[in-house]
Amino acid sequence: MAARIERLVTSGTFSLDGGTWDVDNNVWIVGDDHEVIVIDAAHDADAIARAVGGRTLRAIVCTHAHNDHIDAAPALAERTGAPVLLHPDDLPLWKQTHPDRAPDAELTDGQGLAVAGIELTVLHTPGHAPGAVCLYAPDLNALFSGDTLFAGGPGATGRSYSHFPTIVDSIRDRLLTLPGDTVVHTGHGDTTTIGAEAPHLQEWIDRGF
Repeated sequence: MAARIERLVTSGTFSLDGGTWDVDNNVWIVGDDHEVIVIDAAHDADAIARAVGGRTLRAIVCTHAHNDHIDAAPALAERTGAPVLLHPDDLPLWKQTHPDRAPDAELTDGQGLAVAGIELTVLHTPGHAPGAVCLYAPDLNALFSGDTLFAGGPGATGRSYSHFPTIVDSIRDRLLTLPGDTVVHTGHGDTTTIGAEAPHLQEWIDRGF
């Protein structure tokens, strides 16, 4: 069976800079009936493992290291034997949540991740976090944007390790250059498309998201 995209929503909390907020996260499972990767192991390792089922989990890919995107990663890795992959620029954030367990391997810009006969390309898109990445899968007409780009604008940049001009550069230079019909699968909330978001770049800049 051809590769496909599955969405699981898990609930928990996001904590940074002394504040804690309730959040729902999108966990994306990409693959076929035999093998998959998980993008952002959020909150509930048991639920994610059930969604993976008997398929081989090739990797647990972290779009960034805010706790709500990585809190279930070590437990899922222990259960499945899959490696946890993170861009090294986000190690300071990772260590706030998992000080005694490092990621297993690094993500690098331009790296290809193969699963179920397709390839996802890692795009380093700092701004929301220093090591934030997106994953582009042209065979699925899909971009997995983490918290870099949402339906309606960029991810938040008002907390530690974030920078608004940097996220604008990342979106303009790395994401809005993709085909307009590319479906953007976000870290929270609804999907969008590159074409829907591209016309609003200047508005975001003027509003200073």
